[in-house]
Amino acid sequence: MNKHSYYMTLKFASTFLLLNCTLVLVLSGEINAQDQKIGYFESDLVVAQLPEYAGIEQRLQLLSSGWQQEAQEMLEEVTTLEEDYQAKEILYTEEIRSQKLAEIEQKKKQHQAFLQQKFGPTGEYFQQQSDLLEPIQRKVFSAARTVALEKGYDYIFDRSGDIYMIYARAEFDITSDILFELGIDLDN
Repeated sequence: MNKHSYYMTLKFASTFLLLNCTLVLVLSGEINAQDQKIGYFESDLVVAQLPEYAGIEQRLQLLSSGWQQEAQEMLEEVTTLEEDYQAKEILYTEEIRSQKLAEIEQKKKQHQAFLQQKFGPTGEYFQQQSDLLEPIQRKVFSAARTVALEKGYDYIFDRSGDIYMIYARAEFDITSDILFELGIDLDN
């Protein structure tokens, strides 16, 4: 047997062994996967159906609109200062021009800082939203756990979040069961 034939036989044997091992793993995985019961629900839909959610939405809207009004007033003040500066710029000395431009820049920075403080990723709006929604989310996830235990599910996924499901059979959707557990009937 020449060297080339030996390597070809060895390559064929290792490929055959690898395919057999893969087949065994896939089949054993399918057997185990068939024993699993998986369900999903949409927490956004469930939360929106809860009566207390409307009150939270209203509180957040009031809070947000108050801050937006305040931000708008700050922006109008910046615009007024800029218009005043442009109208009188030729009358100012170099020192006064620098002071006026610094004042305008300071007001712009205050506006940006206000927006960041209120609406930024770690801002007050999102903190309030989190604080207000946390008890409701706890209630929904508790109901999901109850339904999962009662119906024998091994895994429950929330389809509303960052978990992307490309396909899900409707028979595994337990959203209505969770709503029922929370005392909400969508048929009415």
